[in-house]
Amino acid sequence: MKLATIRSACVSIRACTSRPGSRFGGMAQGCLPTNNRLTLRTASTAPSSGTSPTLTANFGKQHKEDDWSKCNRSMGEVVQNTKEAIATLQRRNPEIQPLLVILQAGEDDSMLEVNKKTAGKIGLNVSQICLAKNCSEDEIVEELLKLNDDPRVHGVFLHLPPTSLTSRVLNTLKPEKDVDGISDLNIGRLVRGDVSKGFIPPIASAVLDLLGKHDAALKGKSVLLVGGHGPLRMALQCLIERSGMTVQTNHWNSKSLKTQVMQADAVVMLSAGNVDIPPSWARPEAVIIHCEPALKPDDDIIDLSSRSGLGYLTAAYRAQNVVHSCSRWIQEQQYRPWRLHNLKLQPLNPVPNDIEISRAQTPKPVDRLAEEIGLLPEELEAYGRNKAKVRLSLLDRLHSQPDGKYVLVAGITPTPLGEGKSTVTIGLVQALSAHLKLNSFACLRQPSQGPTFGVKGGAAGGGYAQVIPMEEFNLHLTGDIHAITAANNLVAAAIDARMLHEATQSDKALFNRLVPSVNGVRKFSPIQISRLQRLGISKTDPASLTPQEVSSFVRLDLDPSKITWHRVVDTNDRFLRKITVGQASTEKGQIRETGFDIAVASEIMAILALADSLMDMKNRLARMVVGTSRSGEPITAEDLGVSGALAVLMKDAIKPTLMQTLEDELTMVRPVQIDSCFEYPLHPDFYAAYSFLSEGL
Repeated sequence: MKLATIRSACVSIRACTSRPGSRFGGMAQGCLPTNNRLTLRTASTAPSSGTSPTLTANFGKQHKEDDWSKCNRSMGEVVQNTKEAIATLQRRNPEIQPLLVILQAGEDDSMLEVNKKTAGKIGLNVSQICLAKNCSEDEIVEELLKLNDDPRVHGVFLHLPPTSLTSRVLNTLKPEKDVDGISDLNIGRLVRGDVSKGFIPPIASAVLDLLGKHDAALKGKSVLLVGGHGPLRMALQCLIERSGMTVQTNHWNSKSLKTQVMQADAVVMLSAGNVDIPPSWARPEAVIIHCEPALKPDDDIIDLSSRSGLGYLTAAYRAQNVVHSCSRWIQEQQYRPWRLHNLKLQPLNPVPNDIEISRAQTPKPVDRLAEEIGLLPEELEAYGRNKAKVRLSLLDRLHSQPDGKYVLVAGITPTPLGEGKSTVTIGLVQALSAHLKLNSFACLRQPSQGPTFGVKGGAAGGGYAQVIPMEEFNLHLTGDIHAITAANNLVAAAIDARMLHEATQSDKALFNRLVPSVNGVRKFSPIQISRLQRLGISKTDPASLTPQEVSSFVRLDLDPSKITWHRVVDTNDRFLRKITVGQASTEKGQIRETGFDIAVASEIMAILALADSLMDMKNRLARMVVGTSRSGEPITAEDLGVSGALAVLMKDAIKPTLMQTLEDELTMVRPVQIDSCFEYPLHPDFYAAYSFLSEGL
């Protein structure tokens, strides 16, 4: 093969910038488009004027068609394979669209243009995030954390100055999104020879591809890497050696450089800048691949449709890595056996009491437990070390997964040893998961403080079938029941306040309170417009209401004797079952009888058990009837104007809480009104049920 030099934009990470506040879109606002330049030149046969490696070779202008064809053939193969991979993914998952995000510092769009051209031929989305040119490490890390948590992003290309690629930055980026393979973990996997989960740097793949397409077989030949350092050099060295070639490395100012170049079958120049190897140093059949860290302003733009080179080939391999990342992400979402590492039980005889058993076991960190069962970090909200909320976005992600087996525990009379619903449930889920290796979890009710401090006790199970830590489970947990208490009592306060104001103020004063003028503008809220529509009033301008319509709007006219709403408290306080309120002089004689219920018997608790989404819960809360007007019309929470506030108070309570048992099995906890929601197992006798489920599942 003729002596050839391939020049291209090297993917060693360079500076590029952004306008603060611009999140990725197809083209970041303020980033001016420029085209990446790529030239392929043949080395001149004229002898060099010197032997110093700092001299630049005199290159001619004529392109060699066979060299271009090799690059184009490689490019076409990678593009075609990647297109087929995307088509296969989208046939199975039509909503999936792989996305590459370029994170850069500055306003140079050269890398965006190169990757967009390549991605356009493949069907890949490319977006750009521009940070300030002098952005700090903290700003880069903050942006990377957002990209890590964004499930739409399948690959991140760090187009940053070398000084910004600190260990902290590289290790912040998730290895599964590091499609340039420069993080410590991905380089370590490459060195070890395990690339099933990592990525090969695209520039290394491109160089190896070109070496493999040389006219003569390179197996057993020698390759010299000149200059460069870090992940790219390490990756190239590992890959070339595994291809059966020998690798030598040298730097530009080495005295032995000329000798090594003359002996090498191929020379790969990394980070050369304006330094070239004189053609007279290289053997006639040697291959020279030159990766430039910067683009020359006088280079001509190469049309991708006619001929391309290492820069576009690198972009194609990067796109291929993005598709691989997307494919792996989809596979992670599929149903599979959990990789649970179970905690070991150490039963004692005689059996200690429950609290001693609970404290003798050290729970696994909840984030590690979530990772083992396939929960994504963005789907988890940790409450300390041992418990976490699971976001409802999980339901959307897993909506296409097949349903599992559903077993309900109804009323069970406890055995003399206290084996009731919770104990049997937890014991069985431990048997199913820890011993039969079946994916299973228990869904338990959150204990109320009333029964916990009363005769019944807690609901964490007992003996060696417990939710741990037991005291955290039984006391407060994540505050869901307290949120229910606050929401319920907010409605009660709104009822009494409304009755007081209606009894002591005119229609006009009430209207001014309900629809205040803000900066000279008076308008209805969405809840108030909804009330007007229920009254048959279609007007939306407060000034257009007639006096009769104003009166109908502002007065609920609740009948004190027909208010059905009670306040609640989460303890068994029997002396609050019936009370009299409004006895202070400031309440102007609005005295009436009411009472307290226990929090878990409230209607809001029942709604929480039935709601399947935040919007569903908000709609149910709005329809709660709190009493009846004197004319016999039902009055709802939405009429009081508090349904939005209730939803805000309850926004976290609707999320189930993730905990674990003594053997590290899963427990999903939610406050529910009924004694159990959907729990394993089916049979009241643990051993009979264990045998039954072992044969039937």
